[in-house]
Amino acid sequence: MANNKNDVIISLRDIFVEFDGEVILNHINLDIKDKEFLTILGPSGCGKTTTLRIIGGFLEPEQGTVTFEGEKINGLPPYKRNVNTVFQKYSLFPHLNVFDNIAFGMKIKKLPKNEIKRRVKEMLAIVDLKGYEKRSVSKLSGGQQQRVAIARALVCDPKVLLLDEPLGALDLKLRKNMQWELKQIQQKTNTAFVYVTHDQEEALTMSDTVVVMNNGVIEQIGAPADVYNEPVNAFVADFIGEANILNGTMLDDCRVKILGEELECVDKGFGQNTPVDIVIRPEDIEVVKPEEAKLVGEVTEVVFKGVHYEMTVMCKGCEWIIHSTECSPVGSKIGMKIIPFNIQIMNKMFLAEKNTFYAEVISASEEENKITVKVEDSEFDIENYYFETGSTLEISLPPRALSIAGDGVGHIDDVYIESVIFKGEHNEIILESDEQKWLMQSDVDEQVATYVPLKFDFTQAEIKLKEGANET
Repeated sequence: MANNKNDVIISLRDIFVEFDGEVILNHINLDIKDKEFLTILGPSGCGKTTTLRIIGGFLEPEQGTVTFEGEKINGLPPYKRNVNTVFQKYSLFPHLNVFDNIAFGMKIKKLPKNEIKRRVKEMLAIVDLKGYEKRSVSKLSGGQQQRVAIARALVCDPKVLLLDEPLGALDLKLRKNMQWELKQIQQKTNTAFVYVTHDQEEALTMSDTVVVMNNGVIEQIGAPADVYNEPVNAFVADFIGEANILNGTMLDDCRVKILGEELECVDKGFGQNTPVDIVIRPEDIEVVKPEEAKLVGEVTEVVFKGVHYEMTVMCKGCEWIIHSTECSPVGSKIGMKIIPFNIQIMNKMFLAEKNTFYAEVISASEEENKITVKVEDSEFDIENYYFETGSTLEISLPPRALSIAGDGVGHIDDVYIESVIFKGEHNEIILESDEQKWLMQSDVDEQVATYVPLKFDFTQAEIKLKEGANET
């Protein structure tokens, strides 16, 4: 029978998980097909391991259903699911040899000795460990130990194998070798692999399907080439490979303005004069003479990468990365030519140009020209403004008026950094507090998935009474 990768074997529907009031998975939906290699990719804290644990039965969602071959399996314990897991720490039994480690699960099930011996022998051949049956697992290399762990998980013939960052403990060269070997093992066994990693190279190298997660939601699902070439937003573009991500304006269908220059593209349907995010991969920029391109820049740095030169170019105050087989020396002026097909247009992740929020005036001093306001659960003073106590204010701040408090004392504490994306001129940072999201521009490369105190510069603020509200 031919392998049919269109057959869905596991479905997650409307899965919601939270811990201590923090949302970990925000109503995600995911289908896993029979015999496919699916990779869940994302930064630390995005929810990928939690998704794996739900599939394996180690964690129950607060909402949503998990089905296996059409049957609901919510509440079914791990040992009753036709699923096995390989963790980053392989959890091999140090007192048992290779054969007994692989055979352990079958012995628990009391399978006949001849059946156990046959299956272990077959599995050792698949993972390229023939002749290692009597070897102590403590005498094996990291890659060999990993293959023993995979063989132990596969020998009981699960329909799905879950792998939670299993290459994380290996050195770089061994990781690259094992990427190829894992794909070979998956194809030999015709088992669905669900692989969790934060390494985009692993995802692109091994997968049939890549699932990109961020902040408890699935941003994009697709084949590796589709996710790389057609990212749905700036987060995916930034997380999958290197990219020049810029702010632009969609003038009309197939016309976009980048750094004041109008260029042709192939995208449509964004409307007229719409702010957009633009992605251009470094390898998609052709270096030409300055007079042959609308975008002209100066080379500020060159690094030889083996297969190409990586050049940093400053163009109209914006930093670009170009990959080229020909080197342009530092200080030279170059033209940057981009064909329309290689300009990818995306909707902005944060639509508003300013951060607008409402504040309640809880005390005011006309003499000191100062008010105290309450925003979410925080109270703080704003100087050089006076509104009567009880007023509700509308406050607007540009992204540059937000910063992370270096002294640890902010206007709002415990704000979550959702994404950090370099836009050529600055980092564009999206944060989330209890009640809203915030857009910040910073020259500092902040750490994603951390909680920080957020500080406001009210000298850049627009403050007025909320529409419909009256001073009392």
